[in-house]
Amino acid sequence: MILELYTQFGELTLFTVPLYEIIGYTGVALLIITYGLLQTQQIDPKGFWYSFNNLIVAILVTVSLLYTLNKPSMVIEFFWFIISVYGIVMYYKRKSVES
Repeated sequence: MILELYTQFGELTLFTVPLYEIIGYTGVALLIITYGLLQTQQIDPKGFWYSFNNLIVAILVTVSLLYTLNKPSMVIEFFWFIISVYGIVMYYKRKSVES
C-alpha cells in the first residue's frame, strides 16, 4: 500500500514522516501562501482572512515545535498567535463600527 499510517517508536507517521512534521509543514505552506497573497494584493492585511490564516499558521507550527522544541521559535509563535487574535478582534470592531 502506498499510503500507510503506522506507529514507529510511538509516533504516528505518514510515509515515515511523523504526523507532527506534516502538521508543521502544512503551517509553513499556509504561511507562504498567505504571504504570497499579501504581496500580490489578493488579501487585505486588515481583513479577517489574513489574521485568521496567521492564527492557524501559529497553531500548526506550534504543534510541530511541541515535539522538537526550539525556544526562540516558540516565542515567535506565541506572539504570532497573540497578534493574530488582536487582528481578528480589530477586524470585528471595525466591522461593527461600519454597520
